[in-house]
Amino acid sequence: MKFQDLPGLQETKTTLRRAVKQSHVAHALLFDGPPGGGGLALALALATYVNCENRNEEDSCGVCASCVKMNKLVHPDLHSIFPLPRSPKDGEDLLGELTPLWRAFLDESPFRTLPEWLAFIKATNNQQGIIPIKEARAIIGKLSLKSFEAEYKIMILWQPELMNLQAANALLKILEEPPAKTLFLLVTEQSDRLITTIISRTQRLVVPAFRDEDVVEYLQKHHQTDESRARRIAYLCDGNLSAAHQLLLEKEDESHAWFSEWMRDCYKRDIIKLVKRADAFDGMSKEKQKGIFDYALRLFRDMLLWTQGAGELLRVPEEELTFVQNFSKAVPEASLEQMIAEINEAYYHVERNVRAKMVFLDLSLTTVRLFQRSA
Repeated sequence: MKFQDLPGLQETKTTLRRAVKQSHVAHALLFDGPPGGGGLALALALATYVNCENRNEEDSCGVCASCVKMNKLVHPDLHSIFPLPRSPKDGEDLLGELTPLWRAFLDESPFRTLPEWLAFIKATNNQQGIIPIKEARAIIGKLSLKSFEAEYKIMILWQPELMNLQAANALLKILEEPPAKTLFLLVTEQSDRLITTIISRTQRLVVPAFRDEDVVEYLQKHHQTDESRARRIAYLCDGNLSAAHQLLLEKEDESHAWFSEWMRDCYKRDIIKLVKRADAFDGMSKEKQKGIFDYALRLFRDMLLWTQGAGELLRVPEEELTFVQNFSKAVPEASLEQMIAEINEAYYHVERNVRAKMVFLDLSLTTVRLFQRSA
């Protein structure tokens, strides 16, 4: 992984490169960013840059023996700790068994999320992902050895907020007295869940979400996406490249068409169509259901901005702008606010496995009543 492989984030890249060139890299860095952001990719790029045999001012060379091994995640001085679907039993090396899958997972894309990882390793629905005490102790064992080839031994710890208290305390000891020439790169999406003593022993690096322009550039460069669709996806994914990949797999305009037809059915009070639409919603994957609610929330919030005279703040693509303008005229602000509250509640229930058909139909009937109130 090279810095040039990441879209945008120029200030963050410059900060990391400067630290390496001035030999001021903290022994423990905490990459704190949003889901689907550049935290993990930045950690991989930094690891490659630090141990590159022929690095230049801007990036690693990408062709030396170290870079080749780093790119394949097989460098003997690069270690990774990641969430497991369960605590390993005595004598079971679950981390070792999953390491080849971890490499394949990141080879597809470094902009990944925990639900994607659990789905990739086929974890069951009730397995949430944990980093147990056994794996924290494994860190200490691996890093107590001398480096094999490179100047630095590097440990990448993905989702450290999933460590239990015992694991966090075990990691704390080695962070307080790290072995020489060792880098800890912690990548988190929820730093508020980390114990404060770990945060205090790391240098926190805030990783901003990707801008719309960064997402468009990435989709055009790596997926040959036409500009119009790339901009629509950038609007929908809100800086989350993991979500952008999922949207690439969908049919173009699917979310907007589905949402607009749903709203028209509610406005016309067509109960038969709403029942059929609830059946269709029930047959979707949970991620698809949540995606529709995410899209609805974005459009409703854009409508609120429009009604408040803040149209210049809208990020909505041009194709949806007419819909936002017309819909905003048909529904008063109070009803829009309640629709947002109702969708948030529906999202909550879908996430917690309430029957999707019931949730969606109840939401649709509530929306019908709100339309009636505004008529």
